[in-house]
Amino acid sequence: MSRPWLRTGRQLAPVLAFVGGLTAGCAAPAHQPAAAGPSGTGVAAVPADWAYPSTPPAVGRRGMVVTTDTLATTVGVEILRAGGNAVDAAIAVQFALAVTHPQAGNIGGGGFMIVRTADDTRAALDFRERAPRTSSRDMYLDEAGAVTDRSWTGHLAAGVPGSVAGMEAAHQRFGTLPWETLLEPAIRLAEGFPMTGELHGALQGGRQRLASFKPSADVFLPGGEPVAPGVPFAQPDLARTLRAIASGGAEAFYRGWIADSLVAEMTRGEGLIRHEDLAGYEAVWRDPVVVEYRGREIISMPPPSSGGVTMSQMLQIVEGFDLAEEGWHSADAIHLMVEAMRRAYADRNHYLGDPDHVDMPIDHLTSSSHADSLRTSIDLDRASPSEAVGPAPAESSETTHFSIVDGDGNAVAVTTTINGYFGSAVTVRGAGFLLNNEMDDFSAKPGSPNAFGLVQGEANAIQPGKRMLSSMTPTIVVAPDGRTELVTGTPGGSTIITIVFQMVTNQIDFRLPVQTSVNAPRFHHQHLPDAIVVEQGGLDPAVLAELERRGHEVRIRSRLGDVQTIYVAPDGKLYGAADPRLLGFAAGY
Repeated sequence: MSRPWLRTGRQLAPVLAFVGGLTAGCAAPAHQPAAAGPSGTGVAAVPADWAYPSTPPAVGRRGMVVTTDTLATTVGVEILRAGGNAVDAAIAVQFALAVTHPQAGNIGGGGFMIVRTADDTRAALDFRERAPRTSSRDMYLDEAGAVTDRSWTGHLAAGVPGSVAGMEAAHQRFGTLPWETLLEPAIRLAEGFPMTGELHGALQGGRQRLASFKPSADVFLPGGEPVAPGVPFAQPDLARTLRAIASGGAEAFYRGWIADSLVAEMTRGEGLIRHEDLAGYEAVWRDPVVVEYRGREIISMPPPSSGGVTMSQMLQIVEGFDLAEEGWHSADAIHLMVEAMRRAYADRNHYLGDPDHVDMPIDHLTSSSHADSLRTSIDLDRASPSEAVGPAPAESSETTHFSIVDGDGNAVAVTTTINGYFGSAVTVRGAGFLLNNEMDDFSAKPGSPNAFGLVQGEANAIQPGKRMLSSMTPTIVVAPDGRTELVTGTPGGSTIITIVFQMVTNQIDFRLPVQTSVNAPRFHHQHLPDAIVVEQGGLDPAVLAELERRGHEVRIRSRLGDVQTIYVAPDGKLYGAADPRLLGFAAGY
């Protein structure tokens, strides 16, 4: 079978003349000038004092990489320049983020990947973590039946990691460059790079939790403090681990000395992951969720991500309204979108879980008839109390997303996480990588809110071998002319789905320029708690007052998400829009 996404990669001269530049503190490629509105003609009316005014996107024709981290973006671009395709670049970026962005980038966590190739092959890769074999439904409850914090910090919070298996599965199916080549940039970075201001600030924020575990403190807080910005930061144990993975593949991680180190760490801290859990882990290729919306196809993740199904419902509900006519960020448009969010989240929280363990009415949930039924229940002038909507019985913002498009038109969207800020805060002694705290994404007590306010049902209760429900929503939009039009995604825990929903409507309904869309204020509703969350200073006070008049409670948050997006113009030009909220970086060529 012909595979037009394959390209004959030139051998990198070891990819890494350029990493020498990185470790010496390379200069970031400059954004090139671009038209103000490459993705449309809409002009967003944001408050004059909004913290993130629109700026020019990065521009390229042969490739584009957008991540939350300058060094990782640079790694991805260099892989593309060396002849790799979008999947090759994604694998290299995933491993680089484990080094330079350890608060979310990882080899000790998991995530999801959406691929659309130049010949329109669509694929969804599930490398979500799994519950250990000896986990149990009530493992995080105390004697009185109350939920404890043991699912958040420490060894017991960790699920079986999936990232290494996921990257190997992606490489086996779509990769072109040698596996070892794709890990080489991360290895060189682990040997030392100048501490960035962003990572230094993150380490200061996570200092208390990291200091609770000696292996974490030894790596990230030498002498009790993180390395100062600009000072070389080396992670020799992580470099050794990455070298083993480079030479031995996923087998080295799940069965070799790395697995021995992980299990020994679990034993020391009374965690549950054992050799059988690691040896039995597999990444899974699944069929993407695809929904048509105003002439486009939206491709996103199926369960155990709730993203594709839930966003599909939101889009189909609002498709019955003319959002553009209502006006971007008008009270009318926000009211309609929030009511769609409320109803979709009610279904999400009740029905969705791991498809290998739970029967779910996916066809019904994503049907136009179900959307029609939900739409007719919306009062155009009043908020619907969440208690009256659906069968009411998170995931942290420290996830990260990256988007990549190569010169042949192959596109990849990846959202990856260790859940909380630096995951469980536990570093595997001798192996140098942090473990996730994804067990908190289960319903520790169905019907009770988790750390992020999500009230979930029995479908997401803890069960051995089960994958915890996620909100991650890596998404690709296909234009009516058949080209990939948008590649997008974000971290943000329970807000992920609604943020990506807004990226799609900003693009299709309101025709905002891509960088304007990324920078623009956001809002969120997740059924329970029954409130609209809006970014501070993002909406006109008169709009907020009108929403409150209609019965909505409004809560203010400093920041929602960290969107990394690529827009592909009809002429093939690539526009990369990085989110300024966390100083993301886009680069193309």
